[in-house]
Amino acid sequence: MSRSLNLSLTDELRSFVDENSGDGTMFATPSEFVRAILRETKDRGDASALRASVLDGYQDITEGRVVEYKGSIRSAIKESHRRDKSGWQT
Repeated sequence: MSRSLNLSLTDELRSFVDENSGDGTMFATPSEFVRAILRETKDRGDASALRASVLDGYQDITEGRVVEYKGSIRSAIKESHRRDKSGWQT
């Protein structure tokens, strides 16, 4: 689904967009350039969130907050919730 969004840009930003779109650039239109920047920004945010989750998981491991997987993810999640409530006392 395509939706329009009108933006007001400073002269400096408009020049930047114009320099990076059109003939002789990677982007045929200013819209393509702006969409690429938005996608890149979103990808960086997603990657940052993923890195933070990996670090959280590593921290859980180093602090002993782990549940052995025995073939059922539901059981493992249930056990981790139980241990969360008891302060990870087994």
